[in-house]
Amino acid sequence: MTMPNFLIIGAPRSGTTSLHRYLQEHPEIFMSELKELRFFALEGKQLNFCGPCDYTVNQQSITNLENYQEQFKGVTNEKAIGESSPIYLWWEGVPERIKSYLPDAKLICIFRNPIERAYSDFLNMRQLNWEPLKDFARALKEEENRIKAGWGPYYYYQRKGFYYSNLERFYRVFPQEKIRIYLYEDLRDKPGDLLRDIFRFLEVDDNFSPEFKEVYNASNRIPKTFLARAANKFSKYSFTKPLYPLLEWVKKQQSTYPPMALEIKKQLIETYGEDILNFQEKMGRDLSEWLKL
Repeated sequence: MTMPNFLIIGAPRSGTTSLHRYLQEHPEIFMSELKELRFFALEGKQLNFCGPCDYTVNQQSITNLENYQEQFKGVTNEKAIGESSPIYLWWEGVPERIKSYLPDAKLICIFRNPIERAYSDFLNMRQLNWEPLKDFARALKEEENRIKAGWGPYYYYQRKGFYYSNLERFYRVFPQEKIRIYLYEDLRDKPGDLLRDIFRFLEVDDNFSPEFKEVYNASNRIPKTFLARAANKFSKYSFTKPLYPLLEWVKKQQSTYPPMALEIKKQLIETYGEDILNFQEKMGRDLSEWLKL
């Protein structure tokens, strides 16, 4: 059965959904229809995560090889075959598990300021009504307690942001030339250049240009009213596509994007500071903006 030859391994809330969809457009690339298969993180597990939204992880994750291979049954003559599961970046045992199944796999990472990423993650969970706490500081404080209580990967807001230490686990298993690292800002500001580099990395036609008009999974607005919550819910269904502009307008008018509290930002800068400096050196790019209040 067919298996992928490349993976997008993270990070969450950093553009992985958009990247998955853009790659899906390339005629020489096959991407699994479902995003976040999570196979190399949760293989063989009997899933019983118990957080408020963990039924989605428990029900939708692929945990056995046969079902995983089934996700690629549509492959014909594509040169590059891939899937995207941001959990791979930080879940225990993943590099070794990937290596055992896909020894020559190419790995793609895209990263965002970890402080902004954590807050975006929290706001997204609030928007989906999956996060019961309204205060980001309280959610951070409860993170370790939730993990010990068996809450699933969606609630690891802070743990997901240690890019350097997590990448080092992959560099111990895969050669450096098999791993490509990008920044969220590159996808936002120069998507064509970023995609061309990925196409060359995957050895497919780099003259192809995806449709960049749509940004996927981007909203972090919190619905304030019943109307906004309804618009947010119904915009997820395909039959409402003709009403999409109206629904988006309603969400923007009756939702809010609350700023992060300065003291929380300072706390997270201290938490991530050493990891950011190590990551900056590894990547060879100036990330000093990530350390500013």
